[in-house]
Amino acid sequence: MKKFYFSLVLLILCMVLSSSNIALGQFTLSAEIRPRAEFRDGFKTVQAQGETPAFFIEQRSRLNADYHLDKLRLRLSLQDVRVWGNTSQIYKSDPSLFNVYEAYGEYLLTPRLAMRVGRQELDYDNARFLGNLDWAQQGRSHDAALLMYADSTGFSAHAGAAFNQQVLSEPAKLEGTFYGGVDNYKTMQYLWLHKEAGGAKVSGLFFNDGRQRASDSTVFFRQTYGLIGEKSLGAIKLGGEFYYQGGKEPAGRKVRAYLAALNATLATMLTPVTIGVDYLSGSDANDTPNKAFTPLYGTNHAFYGFMDYFYVGNNHGQSGRTAGLVDYYLKTNFKLGEKSSLLAHLHHFESPAMVYAPVEGAGTSSSRLGEEIDLMYNLNVTPDFNLKVGYSQLYAAGSMEALKGKAGNTFNQWAWVMLTFKPVLFKQ
Repeated sequence: MKKFYFSLVLLILCMVLSSSNIALGQFTLSAEIRPRAEFRDGFKTVQAQGETPAFFIEQRSRLNADYHLDKLRLRLSLQDVRVWGNTSQIYKSDPSLFNVYEAYGEYLLTPRLAMRVGRQELDYDNARFLGNLDWAQQGRSHDAALLMYADSTGFSAHAGAAFNQQVLSEPAKLEGTFYGGVDNYKTMQYLWLHKEAGGAKVSGLFFNDGRQRASDSTVFFRQTYGLIGEKSLGAIKLGGEFYYQGGKEPAGRKVRAYLAALNATLATMLTPVTIGVDYLSGSDANDTPNKAFTPLYGTNHAFYGFMDYFYVGNNHGQSGRTAGLVDYYLKTNFKLGEKSSLLAHLHHFESPAMVYAPVEGAGTSSSRLGEEIDLMYNLNVTPDFNLKVGYSQLYAAGSMEALKGKAGNTFNQWAWVMLTFKPVLFKQ
């Protein structure tokens, strides 16, 4: 009820501001209603014999308030995520995931330097390592403080930091700074540098995250270094990325891992065509250091197949070690009309780490994991209303079953329909 009253107060405030003749800053109230129906028959992992497909409808609802006045900016985004039917028609307590998605203040210190503090998205470059995870209904946001610099030459720099604690209310926090039980860093610091010039873009990233072990309260720090580049050469656009991870993982093992990616996009009269390969190092059962690269806070759904078999909260490895991934892909996006398009992706997956047969003594398995086809129809009905329809198939090899630890079907599929309503309710 408190959340309901808070939303009601916000709406009343907006109506008061909209009717006021006082010279105030710009106030915008917008909303988003995004229901998505999904049919899952082998999504994230192979579907075993006897298992029945899943079907459900999940909805995200957001209310966004933005305020600008001179050098000041405030943003408040309230969010509710629920599966249809998860709440009874008559109830006294709502088990939905109602929360504050973003709540930050920003101040322009100089014409080029700004400060932002609070809960916010961290979304950089192509969202490979830092992304807002917008495909997931809940999204991803961080509690952090940022300094942001940008000038007229195309150079930008962001420096951010965070320190997290698990406390329901301040009066209960009287001693100690232990942080555990939450899948999150205790502390982090990062630096992002970006430059655009002459049809080229290049970014550098340093990210340091520290996680605390419950057994002895030791904080282990892992560092990620990234370099991302893009260059247009007439009708061809080339892109490349390289990331290296060092330090120690939360379990205390040394990390020695990397990611390398190359792609080329050719603009044709019919449709742009992209070919590329992503290589994420992995560990097998015999590796002492952890050689598996982890794209910690990225939007993995956008890269390694829409069916989320890799790096989306699920395992693909043996003996508790991620096997990594080699992804060869072909992507295109056909323009069907003024408001519609058809996206098509083809992936071939392999394992860079050794895959062992599930039966002891049976030796190793093939590095081939399978192939995936992704199709998505997109229609912008109006500026405030969008329709997306998707269908994917994944053909799993025996090595995929070994990495998933589950015997399943060769043929797996997933279908979905999503409506997005994003109106601006009013401006002042």
